[in-house]
Amino acid sequence: MVENSQNESIKLIEAILFVTGRAMSVDELADAAGIASKGYVEEMIKKLEERYANLDTSLNVVSVGGKYMLSLKEPYISKVNVMAGPLEISKAALRILAYISKKEPIMQSDIVKAFGTSVYEQMKELKDNDFVKTETAGRTKKVTTTQKFKEYFNIN
Repeated sequence: MVENSQNESIKLIEAILFVTGRAMSVDELADAAGIASKGYVEEMIKKLEERYANLDTSLNVVSVGGKYMLSLKEPYISKVNVMAGPLEISKAALRILAYISKKEPIMQSDIVKAFGTSVYEQMKELKDNDFVKTETAGRTKKVTTTQKFKEYFNIN
């Protein structure tokens, strides 16, 4: 009977991850599933991860910044990425985003020094698409990548 209850909890967590399509914390999963024990949810996530690891499927459960999501395994990511639609940001913004992710946290003034004043347009694009966040630091801003960046590029 307990095994059946665990199996139903695992299926419910899997369904939540599938429907939301984004990384979710243990707290968010517990709330969405109506499960009071965070430890129990963590245990069910581990069982779900094991289940996917043992299945011959294109999907797996991954941890991204301490949150969990359903994701595609390689080589399926690269094979179907074309179908996911165009990248949400320009190539110039993508270049700046790569620089930020490599050097973060980084001051916006340092980004301007590296790329010139045209960087402000790309920074706005990155902020509008929620790939970076800024925090005032004196006369400049400290720039870091966001959870969406990690999810979008499948970075653990």
